[in-house]
Amino acid sequence: MESEANSKETVVISKAEYESMKQQIAWLMEQLKLSKHRQFGVSSEKSEYDQLSLFNEAEVEADDNIADPNLVEIKKHYRKRTRLTTDKLPEDLPVEIIEHSLPGEQICPDCGSQLRVIGNETREELVLIPAAAKIRRHVSATYACRHCETHSDHVPIVKAALPKPVIRGGFASPEAIAHIAVQKFTMGSPLYRQEQEWFRNGILLSRQTMSNWLLKAADDWLKPIYSRLHELICAGEVAHADETTLQVLHESGKTPQSKSYMWLYRTSGDAKHPIVLYDYQPSRRASHPEAFLKNFKGFLHTDGYDGYHKLPKQITVVGCWAHVRRKFDEALKIIPEKDRLGTKSLHGKHFCDRLFALEREFAELPADDYFKARYKARMDKSKSVMDEFFAWASHLGALPKTPLGKAVQYAIDQKIWLEHVLLDGRLELSNNRAERSIKPFVIGRKNWLFANTAGGATASAIFYSLIETAKENGINPYEYLTFVFNAAPNMDADTPVDELMPWNLECR
Repeated sequence: MESEANSKETVVISKAEYESMKQQIAWLMEQLKLSKHRQFGVSSEKSEYDQLSLFNEAEVEADDNIADPNLVEIKKHYRKRTRLTTDKLPEDLPVEIIEHSLPGEQICPDCGSQLRVIGNETREELVLIPAAAKIRRHVSATYACRHCETHSDHVPIVKAALPKPVIRGGFASPEAIAHIAVQKFTMGSPLYRQEQEWFRNGILLSRQTMSNWLLKAADDWLKPIYSRLHELICAGEVAHADETTLQVLHESGKTPQSKSYMWLYRTSGDAKHPIVLYDYQPSRRASHPEAFLKNFKGFLHTDGYDGYHKLPKQITVVGCWAHVRRKFDEALKIIPEKDRLGTKSLHGKHFCDRLFALEREFAELPADDYFKARYKARMDKSKSVMDEFFAWASHLGALPKTPLGKAVQYAIDQKIWLEHVLLDGRLELSNNRAERSIKPFVIGRKNWLFANTAGGATASAIFYSLIETAKENGINPYEYLTFVFNAAPNMDADTPVDELMPWNLECR
């Protein structure tokens, strides 16, 4: 018994240590719940409590002095369900008609008389034909003068003009490069997969060749368009910005595992022609957006990254209320559903919901002088909600390390930039416009994973910029790139690059 007693160890901890361990365990459980929700849960921030008022509307609006209304019995009825579909085929698709008739003689099976056509039954099918390849051979005729051959000591030789190729000395066509670019940057198909697809069609086209085509085409023909779009963004007064990570394997002074960044800048809802630009940079330093926006003066929508707050004074940073709502939503997600009603996390989220509900209401304002009307409406309605929210947040006293405390502190820290949305009716309540525009790059990155060199990352940024700008303007990216690669090599030196803007494609 004595040996057994000696083998047992007694662990004694202080009350402070015990409380600290409890807090650590609680924090870890919160992070586990939030991690599981991010991995397996829905990403929407809506909840079943969104229809409830911020101050329990059922109790606030109740009045015992008002009699109950008369009850009216409504007969039971059933609504017929119909399947909704958005499938629609273009009206200008070519139609192949295949007629089917009885084989041989059309004889009545009963009396043996001749049958006649009394009607037709029609069934339509959508036929998809895989991409077809062909060789386009340019033949330039050479001419000589018969008269000069017999009567002169000089015979002029005249050649028919040939269009200049998109890549000098290569066999790439504008359509081929456009197709490869769209497959990679829109469909997310890496070059090695495209190489396999070409091979299955009997064409030996290596990924190295395709990569060289993309790099050369971007440097020769797309970069001037990109530079002009950059000028147009900086000439505006409202823009959005965001950034995401990118891995570049071979970059001077950096290991392959280190992070590089793809920055995004785009126009806002007030722009006549939307522009989306990506800018590759090796780091997340504030000097990168400062350099890109050197000639920009106006409002810039961003998230809460501190680097944006270091921009020059001529740029007014506008915070994102969607990020504030997201913080409260994350604090709400770790609370069991049955216990969420009436919590401070839900209370804070409802403040944000009220602001976004007002924005949907403002969308019905008259189109004429819409931005002026929205500015006035925000000052009349949204400002009071913001003041109420920050007064509530500053006196809440939530523990700083809890999800609720972090959400509240984030909102308080961002207060200056969040309130900037009230300065101009052209501004937006969130930076979701930039987040939607950077999503195509993030989806593509999941497929091709990394860039090999910094030059390749820069070329990718240029292609993504022109493709996404074309899409924002309702232009088919393949048709736009084909147009550019046909027109740019054959343009006169004094032709303005504005002729190659995506919105000019509709005019041709």
